[in-house]
Amino acid sequence: MRKLLVAVLLVFAAVVVPSGSAPPPAAAATADWLHTEGNRIVDADGNEVWLTGANWFGFNAGERVFHGLWSANIEQVTRSMAERGINLVRVPISTQLLLEWKAGQAGQASAVNTYVNPELTGKTTLEVFDHFLALCEKYGLKVMLDVHSAEADNSGHVQPVWWKGSITPELFYQGWEWVTARYKTDDTIIAMDVKNEPHGTASTTPRAKWDSSTDQDNFKHACETAGKRILAINPNVLILCEGNEIYPKDGKNWSSVTGTDYHGTWWGGNLRGAKDHPVNLGANQDQLVYSPHDYGPLVFEQPWFKKEFDKTTLTDDVWRPNWFYLHENGTAPLLVGEWGGRLGQDARQDRWMTALRDLITENRLHQTFWCLNPNSGDTGGLLLDDWKTWDETKYALLKPALWQHGGKFVSLDHEVPLGGAGSTTGISLGERYGGGGGTDTEAPGVPGAVVSTATGSASVTLGWGAATDNVGVREYDIYRGGTKVGSSPGTSFTDNGLAPNTDYTYTVRARDAAGNVSAPSAPLTVRTSAAPPGSLQVLYRNNDASPADNAIRPGLQVVNTGQSTVDLQGVTVRYYFTRDGSGAVSSYCDWAATGCANLSTAVHAATAVPGADAYLEVGFTTGTLAPGQSTGEIQLRLGKNDWSNFDETDDHSHGAAAAYTAAPQIPAYLGGTRTWGVEP
Repeated sequence: MRKLLVAVLLVFAAVVVPSGSAPPPAAAATADWLHTEGNRIVDADGNEVWLTGANWFGFNAGERVFHGLWSANIEQVTRSMAERGINLVRVPISTQLLLEWKAGQAGQASAVNTYVNPELTGKTTLEVFDHFLALCEKYGLKVMLDVHSAEADNSGHVQPVWWKGSITPELFYQGWEWVTARYKTDDTIIAMDVKNEPHGTASTTPRAKWDSSTDQDNFKHACETAGKRILAINPNVLILCEGNEIYPKDGKNWSSVTGTDYHGTWWGGNLRGAKDHPVNLGANQDQLVYSPHDYGPLVFEQPWFKKEFDKTTLTDDVWRPNWFYLHENGTAPLLVGEWGGRLGQDARQDRWMTALRDLITENRLHQTFWCLNPNSGDTGGLLLDDWKTWDETKYALLKPALWQHGGKFVSLDHEVPLGGAGSTTGISLGERYGGGGGTDTEAPGVPGAVVSTATGSASVTLGWGAATDNVGVREYDIYRGGTKVGSSPGTSFTDNGLAPNTDYTYTVRARDAAGNVSAPSAPLTVRTSAAPPGSLQVLYRNNDASPADNAIRPGLQVVNTGQSTVDLQGVTVRYYFTRDGSGAVSSYCDWAATGCANLSTAVHAATAVPGADAYLEVGFTTGTLAPGQSTGEIQLRLGKNDWSNFDETDDHSHGAAAAYTAAPQIPAYLGGTRTWGVEP
């Protein structure tokens, strides 16, 4: 995670203890080691598992123990995670800490409140970690270690490479070898994330690159080297390789210091290089998992958040080219090692997080949510500031991405249910594959076959059978292609604003009150009917790339898609927007192919709904429009009389189209009857 805003920096007291003290617990009777098959992770018997967890940081920082132990009890937090469905805890550490432990320099941290944690009294940081592993075994949790930084770091800035100062690449490898050897018989630790978020831009030094060289800054080589040295000690652990930040575009190479020569994305999120330069772990290739990170606009305003986006555009523009292709091609499993953030502050953030959650659940991508800690500055946590109370809104969003079977959470331990002996919320992996009933999700079953009950030139009405295993269905989500176009509490839905003589493909998913979503129904393709006489279509272009300045500048064209000539004096078009304040808004025609003198524009108040509290109505004072003919371009402008700024990002009719595109979000009317588009 790029910003760990630590509220409290506590003194670390070094106390030398023998490095072999307090040996780790022995392996369980039934080994829980995992390996990969294609894009799946499976147990020793070939049963597919789903790693769904969260991050708890602190061992990577100056305190050298979990954050929160200054006010929360370690067992209560651990048990709470298990009871809530976290089956894997990603634990950030530092190479510096591993080398201190290796040298017998584990110390006692004043970050542990021994009044709240009497069981940790007198324990070194290494003994606190071993105590945590014992709790994980007790409650059915598994652990993934993540070298988050070379040095123990409270700066809030993730180090871009795996060496720094006195921590050399060789010491980085030795730290991994030591911790692997110490816990090689303990299948509580099932995975090693080699290095958190390697990054660096075109002109920064040092930076992490990705190619087939053995250069010190080549993270692919570092991941292979660390992975092979780990697997030589314990061939059963999973090796996670994250991406880096940039990758050269076609025809460019790593010698360029020009930013536009590279594809860029999140730190650790660029796995484009794995296509041409895949990680090679030799005889243990079936232990490899790729692990991208992804965040929303509240962490950083990436270019794809500055335009209209949804799950389909994020998949096509960001996720697939950077990492999702590895899952789709069956190359290797994906574990999204960090994702998350604050909710309720930015509609785009909430939309991004829901879209990524849906991608994870629909494809059973493995994941560890960032994070448990409430003191993560740019994301917040699953826990609130008291380190005890859960953020129920955030947890409700996460819950569908946690492995559930028959209404209970599934442990990665074959014997211990998630939540421990007698758990009422969890089961063991052995129970999951030993005859336990139910499906691998709390969501209802797939809806019945979808049928088209009526079609028109601009709409399709759909019907479907109730979901199988219809338990707790709240409503059904309707998808046109990969885009969600609406929801219905019943088993029918009308999709408006469509083009005539066009094929559209639909699927339906059932959703329960907790947000769990079923698999999709079988797809249905429907062709709309021919356009009736006098049909209209609106084309739209955004003439102002900034959604937060003092003008709205839509470009419009009206097209006659019908079979007879239209009198333009009966045509009106409405552009819906939010005024973002109580001041008056004026409208202007800057240029029109028909001549601005032949247009009328007026701003009207509308009943306030999400996306609109006003609309610009455009009319024509003269002219006709023959079949297939367009009015030509109309350049419009809206501005407040006090010249204050708009926020167009949530406006109903706003879009990011740089070229004229059909715009069903801008309705058109003929003789007062809507013949195109949808109102908010």
